[in-house]
Amino acid sequence: MNKISIIVESILAAGVIALFVLFFTVTPGTKKNASSDVEAQGELLPVALVNTDSILLHYTLAVESSERLMAQYEESMVKLDTKAKSLQKEAETFQREVLDFQRKLEANAFLSRERAESEQARLQKKEQQLMTKQQDLENLRQKLSNDFLTEQNALNQQLQDSVTQYLREYNADGHLHLILNSAVVMNKVAGYDITDEVIEGLNARYKK
Repeated sequence: MNKISIIVESILAAGVIALFVLFFTVTPGTKKNASSDVEAQGELLPVALVNTDSILLHYTLAVESSERLMAQYEESMVKLDTKAKSLQKEAETFQREVLDFQRKLEANAFLSRERAESEQARLQKKEQQLMTKQQDLENLRQKLSNDFLTEQNALNQQLQDSVTQYLREYNADGHLHLILNSAVVMNKVAGYDITDEVIEGLNARYKK
C-alpha cells in the first residue's frame, strides 16, 4: 500500500475588496470638509482616489475579521494534520504486517492453510479500512478548504458593502463625480487621495 500523505494547500487569509470604479452620477456640489490640498487647488476635478490595500490594513473590521478567520483556519489545519499523522502511522504498521505475512507465507510458517487465509482476510479488511479513512480525510480536507473559502468570500462581500456604503455616505452631497481605486490609476496627482479620511470614517463608524 502506498504511503498515505495529506497535502494541505495554503489559502490566502486576507480578504480582497474588488472596488475598481465607483460611479456617482449626481450633480457636483462643494465639499465642505475637503483636504487642504484640494482646497488649495480650485482646478482639481471632482474625482477622488482610495487605496483599498491601505483600507484592508487599517480598517479595524477588516483586520479583526481577517485575524479571526485565519485563527479558525489554522486550528482546522492543526486538527487535520493530527488526523493525517495518525493515519500515516496506521499505514506504516499495516505495511510491516503485510511484509511479515509475506515472509511467513514464503517460509511455510503458518500452522495451517486456514490460519494463513484468516490472516490474509484480516489484512485485506484492514487495507479497506485504511483506504476508507484516507478518503474520509481527503473529504474533510476539501470540506475545510471549501468552508474557509465560503467564509472568506462572505467577509470580502461584507467589507466591500461596508466600504461602498460609506463612500456613498461620504459623497452624499455630490461633490465627487468619480471615486476610483488608486490601484487602477497609473498617474496620480496630489490632492485626490482620500484614503486616510475614508479609513478614519470607517473606523469611527465601526466603533459605534
